[in-house]
Amino acid sequence: MSVLLIAASPSLHSRSGALLGAAAQRLHHHGLPTRTLKLRDLPAQPLLHADFEDATLRQALAAVAEARTIVIATPIYKAAYSGLLKIFLDLLPQDGLAGKSVWTLATGGSLAHLLALDYGLLPVLSALGARSHIDGVYAADAHIARTPTGDYQVGDDILRRLSLGAAQVLERSPRSAPATPPALVL
Repeated sequence: MSVLLIAASPSLHSRSGALLGAAAQRLHHHGLPTRTLKLRDLPAQPLLHADFEDATLRQALAAVAEARTIVIATPIYKAAYSGLLKIFLDLLPQDGLAGKSVWTLATGGSLAHLLALDYGLLPVLSALGARSHIDGVYAADAHIARTPTGDYQVGDDILRRLSLGAAQVLERSPRSAPATPPALVL
């Protein structure tokens, strides 16, 4: 089972990054290995100009293609997911998420943007072929407090919801893939 975590915040330290880290811990608890793709680390020029010759961009797109489950964590700005995520999703082929499960995580200033995942991001992911959606998790700033050291602490209610989501990812994971496809019976 290949799980790709996509960090869509342009910030080095962010609440959505803390949310993604907490989700990764829960996935690891279930024995699911993960890889992380930080969109902010992709080279800006090739990303903005859709330069598919760029090796780093090709590696990022290949990581999406290889993953069975995609976990996307994004901040919500002005009732929409991050522009960085939009640019990256635009580079995926039309069927770039076909056959994949997708789990969306988001953070925002208040609960007023709670439905941004359902009305903004999920339609785009569905248009890219995703058909299996793990229950999304939205956390307001109050749910992820900043500690005196500057780190972020995810609240217990959100941790519980992340545990439920990670269990859904495990339930939808193929137990084992056959080495060769079964023979066609006529």
